[in-house]
Amino acid sequence: MTTTVLLGTTKGAFLLDGGDDADRWRARGPFCDGWTINHVIGDPATGHLWAAGGGEWTGAGVWRSTDGGGNWHLAKFANGKLDEWLANDPGVAAYMKREPDPPAPFTGAVDALWSLGRAGGRLLAGAKPAALYASDDGGETWAAVEGLSAHPSRPDWQPGGAGLVLHTILADPAAPRKLWVGISAAGIFATEDGGDTWERRNRLSNHTSDHPPHPGAECGHDVGHCVHNIARAPGDLMYQQNHHGVFRSPDGGRSWHSATAGLPSDFGFPIAVHPADPQTVWVLPLNGDMAGRFPPDAAAAVWRSRDGGESWQAMRDGLPQDGCYFTVLRQAMAVGGGRVASVFFGTNSGSVFASFDDGARWHEIARHLPTILSVEVLER
Repeated sequence: MTTTVLLGTTKGAFLLDGGDDADRWRARGPFCDGWTINHVIGDPATGHLWAAGGGEWTGAGVWRSTDGGGNWHLAKFANGKLDEWLANDPGVAAYMKREPDPPAPFTGAVDALWSLGRAGGRLLAGAKPAALYASDDGGETWAAVEGLSAHPSRPDWQPGGAGLVLHTILADPAAPRKLWVGISAAGIFATEDGGDTWERRNRLSNHTSDHPPHPGAECGHDVGHCVHNIARAPGDLMYQQNHHGVFRSPDGGRSWHSATAGLPSDFGFPIAVHPADPQTVWVLPLNGDMAGRFPPDAAAAVWRSRDGGESWQAMRDGLPQDGCYFTVLRQAMAVGGGRVASVFFGTNSGSVFASFDDGARWHEIARHLPTILSVEVLER
C-alpha cells in the first residue's frame, strides 16, 4: 500500500508521498496554477484527484487529475477579476499570452469552493456562499443541489468568520443517498434521499448537563450553529468540533450531547475519528476565539479520547512545547491506516505533522509549505 497526503494550501495543491518512515516524505507541487485550494480528495480505486478552491481574482472551480497529479484540468464554476481584466484590456491579454476563460455557469452565485466529497459515483462540492453542487461525470460538469438551497431556514443562515461556507461533506458508503453537510454558521443538515429534502440537525440531547447558557445557539435547545467540522464513525455515531465545544451524536446528528469536559478549551477547528475504532477521536484545541487561536500555553497537543469523548488525554510527544503559535484549520486533520491509525495535521505555518501509532508520537514530515488549509489521506 502507498500513502499520499493531499494538501490544500493558499498557493496551490501539494502531494506528500511517503510511508511509516518519517524521514522519507517528499512534497510535489504546487499544482492548480497556484490557486487557493481549500480541499483536495482522491479516489483510492483509480488514483483520480480533485481540488476545490478559488477566490475573487481567479474565480472558483474544481481541478481534477486522472494521472496522480501529473496533469490537472479545471471545471470552472465562476469567473474572476482576472477574466474581467483580460476581456476589457486586449493589451494585457496579449502581454500575458492568455485569453479570458469562457463564461462560467455559476458566476455571481459562487465566490469560492470550500469542500469536496464522494457519495457512490457522485462527486459533491460545497461553496461559499453556502450551497452544494453535484457532478455525475467525475467533475467535468456540475449542477446545484437545489433541495438544500431551498431549505426553509435558508434566509436565516448567518455567516461565520470566514463567511457563509459549506465546509464539510460526509456520506454513508453503505447508503450513498445519506449525506451530512456542515455550514458555518447555520449548523448541520442531513438528507436521506440524495439531496432532494434536508433536515436541520442541531438539537441538543435531553441530558441536563447539555443545557448551559450557550452563546452560539439560537435557544437553549440547540448546539451552537457555528459547527467547525464533523467526523462520522460507521453507523450513526458522529462527532463535531463546534465553535463552543466538542459534541457527540449517537443517532446521525438528530441529537447532540457535550463531550468537552476534560479539554483545555472549548474552541478548536478539526476533529477526526479512528477508521477501525469509533470510540477513538482526536481534536486539537486552541486557546479561544478572541485569544489568538493558538495552542493553550503555546504548547502543542493533539487530545485523544479512547471512550467516545467521555475523557481526554494530551498527546504531546514530538510536538513543539515552547513558543508554539500556529493554528490548525478546520479541514487540516485526517486519518488513515487500519487497526493502528496514522494521523496527520497541517498548520498555518506550513508544517505537516504525522503520527503512525494512533497519535502517541508525532513527527514533522514537511515544513515551509504555504498555509495549509486542508489535509486528506489517499491510500492505495
